[in-house]
Amino acid sequence: MPSFRALQPSVLKASARRPAEADFHSIHVPVARAMVDCGVYADGARLPGKYTHGGALAKVRELEASGVPAFVWIGLHEPDDHQMQAVADVFDLHELAVEDAVHAHQRPKLERYDDTLFLVLKTVNYVEHESMAKVREIVETGEIMIFVGRDFVVTVRHGDHGGLASVRKHMDSAPSNCRLGPYAVMHAIADHVVDSYLDVTDLVENDIDAMEENVFSPDSATDIEHIYLMKREVVELRRAVSPLAKDLERMGTDYNDLVSKEVRRYMRDVLDHTMKASDRIASYDEVLSSLVQAAVGKVSMQQNTDMRKISAWVAIAAVPTAIAGIYGMNFEHMPELKQVWGYPAVLLLMLTVCTTLYFTFRRNHWL
Repeated sequence: MPSFRALQPSVLKASARRPAEADFHSIHVPVARAMVDCGVYADGARLPGKYTHGGALAKVRELEASGVPAFVWIGLHEPDDHQMQAVADVFDLHELAVEDAVHAHQRPKLERYDDTLFLVLKTVNYVEHESMAKVREIVETGEIMIFVGRDFVVTVRHGDHGGLASVRKHMDSAPSNCRLGPYAVMHAIADHVVDSYLDVTDLVENDIDAMEENVFSPDSATDIEHIYLMKREVVELRRAVSPLAKDLERMGTDYNDLVSKEVRRYMRDVLDHTMKASDRIASYDEVLSSLVQAAVGKVSMQQNTDMRKISAWVAIAAVPTAIAGIYGMNFEHMPELKQVWGYPAVLLLMLTVCTTLYFTFRRNHWL
């Protein structure tokens, strides 16, 4: 029989291994935890009831078999790898697009994987603030990924803003739009996101106008850091909006076999709004570049003015300093050294010269 001393190391090793070997990463969170909503739409109307992602697609296929046009719309918020893969297995989503949807930080783009379109939209949100001095971020961004197939829409959202509840509510109340199929949902989401671009650019324009007024106001101090902050935010806006225009243009020519003519017409309207927002952002960038130059010029002028004032006061102070320095050299033979009125006369001379210099500099706008 083995001794206690012989068993002790193995027993301690086993007892220490049990909690350490608990792999918490292997505990899969159900898809329902990341699912915001899951709806089945038949002939444009949403069916009552709650569905899982698998049950919703099965219901759609059942309706299609009976001749009723139907599709499913699933909304996910920041799913992990396991949750996204579970949805991808049911809807046969491409692994590259699935990887992009999980890890986010993608540029706006539109890609095709067989009969599925994958659209990435950058969402933007304006951060309310009292003044530029108290803010470190003006525009925050997020992402919405949209998988669109023949009978399904899967949306994946990243970020705390950009919710699609209002879009879903609008689609639920407009069966005529839903009858156009899953690509009508893609249009509604894209239209919602692009409209937010216009709203944000309007608010950013107000900030830029306030900066412009401040830069060209003679009595206000100019802080170039605020202009640089706004320029950085405008660059982020441009990265979110500008690349989308090229992909939306392709929607009208490259995907005619997937997207109906009616939906392509609606997408052209989204493209127009995207171009409008992009043009605004480009103009803001130019204005801010001009404001930077104007602010630098204003600061240089202020520095020149300050230097003139300093030089003027130095010149005034140099006169009594020079006279006092001469009389402080202790030479025996100096003008008026033995006179009773010599000291007051020198003080009067200092005062007269300094006063003359002061009014001369004032007249020349140095003081």
